[in-house]
Amino acid sequence: MDFETINDKEREYFKQDFSCINELLNRFRKSLATQDDINIQDLNFDGVINFSPLNTIVYITLFQEGKKSIRYGGKKETLESTLRRDIEIIKKNKNFNEFEISDSTKCRILLEYVTERHRVNPKDIQITEFNETRYEPGITGIELKLKNQSWYYMPTDAVKLSHMSLKMALNSVLRQSPIGKMTDKISERIKILIQSPEYETYLIKSRAFVTFKDTVLPLYRGNTLYEKFDYDIVKNQIIKSSDWLIENMYDDGRFLYYYDCCEDNFKDHEHPTRKENNLYYNDLRHCGGIVALIRAYELTNDEKYIKAAKKAINWSLTTLKSHDTKWGKALYAHYNNKGKLGGSGLMLIALMQYRNFTKDTNYDVSIRGLAIHLISRVTNDGEFLGYYIHPQYQNGKPLTNMNKKERKETFSFYYPGEALFGLALFVNGFKDDIIPTVKEICMKALNWIVEERPKYYADLFTELPSDAWLMQAIEEWTKNEEFQKDNLINFVFNDANTMIEKQYKRDDSPYIDYEGGYYYNYGDHYYPDGARSEGLIAAYWLSKRLGKEELAEHFLKGCKAAALSQFALFNTEEYTYAHKNPNRSKHCIRFKMTRQWVRVDTIQHVLCFFARLYKTKK
Repeated sequence: MDFETINDKEREYFKQDFSCINELLNRFRKSLATQDDINIQDLNFDGVINFSPLNTIVYITLFQEGKKSIRYGGKKETLESTLRRDIEIIKKNKNFNEFEISDSTKCRILLEYVTERHRVNPKDIQITEFNETRYEPGITGIELKLKNQSWYYMPTDAVKLSHMSLKMALNSVLRQSPIGKMTDKISERIKILIQSPEYETYLIKSRAFVTFKDTVLPLYRGNTLYEKFDYDIVKNQIIKSSDWLIENMYDDGRFLYYYDCCEDNFKDHEHPTRKENNLYYNDLRHCGGIVALIRAYELTNDEKYIKAAKKAINWSLTTLKSHDTKWGKALYAHYNNKGKLGGSGLMLIALMQYRNFTKDTNYDVSIRGLAIHLISRVTNDGEFLGYYIHPQYQNGKPLTNMNKKERKETFSFYYPGEALFGLALFVNGFKDDIIPTVKEICMKALNWIVEERPKYYADLFTELPSDAWLMQAIEEWTKNEEFQKDNLINFVFNDANTMIEKQYKRDDSPYIDYEGGYYYNYGDHYYPDGARSEGLIAAYWLSKRLGKEELAEHFLKGCKAAALSQFALFNTEEYTYAHKNPNRSKHCIRFKMTRQWVRVDTIQHVLCFFARLYKTKK
């Protein structure tokens, strides 16, 4: 495929004047609100809507806060007659009178119409190759046809329903059809479709627009299309998402851990059976939220961020437990019946970042105790052990003597990097007689993790590097001359270079929002990944400090591309049209482009990456 031509044509489409669509929807709204007929014969839609009586089904959806959306799609001889039919059916909906149609600030209207359709064998639909059988969430929809009746899963349904998978899309359209009544099992429904030649299956594409107050917004993947990197967007998203974290904090200092924008509830998809009064919480991600607020403070000097960070720190301290070591009293984070290396590491990161920016020494006893605990979890050969307490091992007692099997089963890819980052901040910002010991042990641990870990845990490594915590740790450690070792520096630079190699470039996919997103294998749905990008920006700052200007510019270019791919994860006020509670969902940062789930770390990682990226502005 000539992706360059496809993408250039797509970009040109979005540069058009869409005032004709705005006027169309104004007239549509007026016709819904009154008895007036709709008349659009004087409007010129050339280049915007190419209406085809055979193919152009036109869907209209009404959205309003707290209401179940109303939708209908029709297909008549002309666009005008199609819209009249949509109006007629929508008005008959039993909930229609609950909508404040005339108020464009409350009732939002989504227009979506099919632009392309081609028949496919359902067993050939796939998600790994860029060809005509690919299903792409938010870009591709599905039409299922039996004789003269069709059922549709429109591309924007992926956003409205918080879907990402082909399985979900197929099930959504199959549920509407007679196949949906045959069985409740998704796999069986898909199997019946594949074995039923009387059904025709089509992949479809669409154009979509949504009203916002007195204007109309063209949508790409059901969202705003960002065409270029912009520092102002970076800063705005840092501030607004930081404010969201504060606005949704609990009185005890915890963050709102998880939020489903579509359903307006706090049910965590990883812990779906937890009761409302006992929702899952995670102490590591809590500490990540603290670090995010400190980054916001660093950018703005606004005291509200540091006050909220202190409130969250005080909750973290309630999880601390102690044990004795040869270096003195150690403190470790203990939560959910587990003592995780990463929990203590991230708490140390949070406390040291807070101390560095505020000069507040009130937490020094906790800081020292956490540092002692972390170095106590390094084996003689240099491996960090992932857990101190785990209920499934040694009856929940301290794991002071673990065999190889237990070590591998409790191995964490990320915890050692978190511990080393916290200890680097400790060494570089704390004065204590234990510092030389910490340096010695961490040098051993860094060498083990860079040189030996790939041999011991080779099966856990992927082609796309993921240890951004370790990259940040090494960046911090190399502020000390004795840690400026080639093997450590090369680890950061090699991983950063691989990340950039594994980024979609401007014209190597048929989707213009893929630019800067990561992939494991070319053809994957892209990963707009803030967590990995924290490692990439660390590589920039490391190369900058070492005077490697050309390399720094290379990494900065990759960072800007990565940021571009992440802009659309942020819920602008304009984008929250399909959310039950737009006032709550605006300004948070989601997991994925069409997935409407938010977790404290989905905000933290992007926010922290953006905060360090913004500092590169000249």
